[in-house]
Amino acid sequence: MFICGNDNSAKTLVEDLLKQFGWECEDMGSVEAARAIEPLCQLWCIPGLTGGRWTHAFKLLRM
Repeated sequence: MFICGNDNSAKTLVEDLLKQFGWECEDMGSVEAARAIEPLCQLWCIPGLTGGRWTHAFKLLRM
């Protein structure tokens, strides 16, 4: 899950919560990164809304 924001303590709390649900988390920086992250949600929802497939997710490839 990509996260961003200007409150580091809030991001830490969110990251801990996401990890409890089994998600990997990547901090994309300040709140300005939300503009790039938010459209990904729309792409992620298309298979779920149109075909009922909610078992997929984006995977961040690290080198």
